[in-house]
Amino acid sequence: MSSFVKPAEGVVQPDVSVVIPCRNEEGNAEAIASAVIAELEPLSIAFDIIFIDNESTDRTVEIIRSICARDPRIRLIVNTRNFGQMRSPTHGIFVATGRAVIGMCADFQDPPALLPRFIERWRAGIDIILGVRESEKSGLILDTTRKLSYTLARSFGDHAIIPNATGFGLYDRKVVDAIRAMNEPEPFFRGMLVETGFPLETITYKRPQRTRGKSNNNFFALLDFAVGGLTASSKRLLRVPLYLGVLGAIATLVMAIGGVVAFFLDRPIAGWFIAMVLQAQFALLFGFLGLMGDHIRLISERTRRTPLVLERERVNFPPEI
Repeated sequence: MSSFVKPAEGVVQPDVSVVIPCRNEEGNAEAIASAVIAELEPLSIAFDIIFIDNESTDRTVEIIRSICARDPRIRLIVNTRNFGQMRSPTHGIFVATGRAVIGMCADFQDPPALLPRFIERWRAGIDIILGVRESEKSGLILDTTRKLSYTLARSFGDHAIIPNATGFGLYDRKVVDAIRAMNEPEPFFRGMLVETGFPLETITYKRPQRTRGKSNNNFFALLDFAVGGLTASSKRLLRVPLYLGVLGAIATLVMAIGGVVAFFLDRPIAGWFIAMVLQAQFALLFGFLGLMGDHIRLISERTRRTPLVLERERVNFPPEI
C-alpha cells in the first residue's frame, strides 16, 4: 500500500494542507476558513483547507459546501457516521497532499494566528511543531482526570507524551507518511508523532475560550478519549497482570519460607500454608492474564487493517485523490 496519496496529474501539490475536523460547527465553519486564509495568503504559499465532517446534525455540511463552491482551495469530506475523535481527524490528515499538514480544531481554541509561526519553524527544518496550551482550570473532576491520564501515560506509555498538547500543530510530509505506514486502527495521533522520533518543537500559547457554538466534548467523551489514547499508545499496560503475577510468586515464596521457619520454631504453620496457597493462586491467575495480554499485543501488531472511516461524500477533490 502506498504511504502517500499523490495529487492527480496536473494538480499542483500544496505546500501546506490545513485539516479541520468538525461536528456541529455551523457557527464556526465559515469564520475559521476565512481566518486560516487570512493567515496563509500573505505567506505566498500554495495551500488547501480540508474539512472532515463527523456526522453533523446541524447546517455544518451545507455551509462548507457553499464555501467549496466559492473557493476551490476548500475541500470537504463527509463521513457516513461519527467515527470518533481519533479516527476522523487522522483520516483527514492522511488524505491531505500538502508537503506539510496542519491539524487544528474549528472552534478557534487553536488560534489561526499561530499558523505563520508553525510554517516558519518548518521552513527552518523542524519536522513536527506542536502548540502546547498553557495550564487552564477546567473544574476539579476534569483537571483530576487529565492529570491522572498524563500520569498513567508517563508510567505505562511506550513513548513520552507531551502534556497539554492536543495535536494542534504542523507535521512534515515524511512524518505523516511514517504514521500512515503504522496502520493503527485507533490512532492516538499526538502520541504517534512522538513515536516517529522526528525532530519536534513546541510553542506555548494561551488557549482562548470558544466564542461560537457548543463543545462536543463532555466529561465522558474526554474520558473515552483519554482511555483510548492510553490503550493505543501503551502496549506495556497489557503486561501489568504479568508483573502482578511475578509479585504474587515472590509473595508465595515469602509465605513458604515463613511456614518453614514457623515449623522449625514449633509455631503454628496453618496460617502460613493457607496464605501461600492463596498467593500462589493469584500469581498463576495474573501470570496467565499477563501472557494472554502479551499475545493480544502481538495480534494487534500484526492485524492493523481496519479503515479509519468510511466516506459518504467528497467535495472539491481531484478525481484521483
